[in-house]
Parts: sequence; structure tokens; C-alpha cells
Amino acid sequence: MIDPTRLVSKIVINGTLEAIWRELTKSDEPQAAVFNAWLHTQALIPGASLQMRTGDGRNVLVIGKVVEFEPPHRFVHTFRFTQYDDPECTVSYQLVQLEQGVEVSLIVDNLPVGSRTAKEMTSGSKMILNTLKAVVETGKPTLGIRIMYALFSKLGFVLPKRTRTEHWPL
Repeated sequence: MIDPTRLVSKIVINGTLEAIWRELTKSDEPQAAVFNAWLHTQALIPGASLQMRTGDGRNVLVIGKVVEFEPPHRFVHTFRFTQYDDPECTVSYQLVQLEQGVEVSLIVDNLPVGSRTAKEMTSGSKMILNTLKAVVETGKPTLGIRIMYALFSKLGFVLPKRTRTEHWPL
């Protein structure tokens, strides 16, 4: 039986555990695989708050708390889009070394069925994994993703006021 509150996406990447881990957890530059957002956090330890912000830092797209942090194999955090009133879900990244590369699983638990969050996570999780693969294997996102990110950087003014950083202290 399929659980509608759980989304599991997987991909095999020809790269090292360390390179993939860095792309998923770096906070010193935009995360190319995660919509070019910046990870802001108190610390990458269980219980610490985290945010994903736009490149200019004016808007907070996602808030959450670190649940598990086991480098370089498992990163789990709660997740809520700031622009929606949907309940939070839990996002897990799991990395497993295989002979042919690294299997990366992106798992979303407690997905609020029928919500905007569910819709965006269903399409977004595949894009994140495919972009992560491109970044690790080629050094950059695909051309289509780069164009989309360029548009995002110019259209920040259309984000709801409720996403502004001053409303989401870390």
C-alpha cells in the first residue's frame, strides 16, 4: 500500500560522498541543487534552527530544525515553506556508497496530503536530485536550471511579504 504522506526519490550520482554531502549542507555559498538558496543555521546539530534564504537574503523560503546530522550519510530536518500555512514535514537525505556511485535518497515524511507543500515537494524533489547530479558530475546545473535561477534572482519582489527575513528570526 502506498503511503500518501511519504515521498521517496532516489538517484545514483557518479561522485564522492564528500562532494555530495558538501552540496547538501554547505552554508558558505548558494546550494545550486536546492534552488540556489542559502542555508542559514545556528549549527548543524540536532535541535538547531535552519532556514533556506534567497540569494539576496531578503526572503526566507523554508524554515525548520535539524533532527539528525550524521556526516556524510544522513541529514534530517523539519521543513515548512514560509509562504504557506501547511504543517511541517520532515526531509531526509540519505547517502549510500555503491559500486557504481553514490545513491542519494530524498525522503519526505508527514507530507500534508493535498497541500501546496505536497505539490511542490513532489515536483521539487526530483529537480533537486537531478540538479545535484549535474552539479556533482559536471560542476554546474543544467542550462535550463541556470536560466530558471537567473529568473528567480530577478523576481524576488513577487514573493509574499510574509516571507521577508524580518518575519523569520533565526
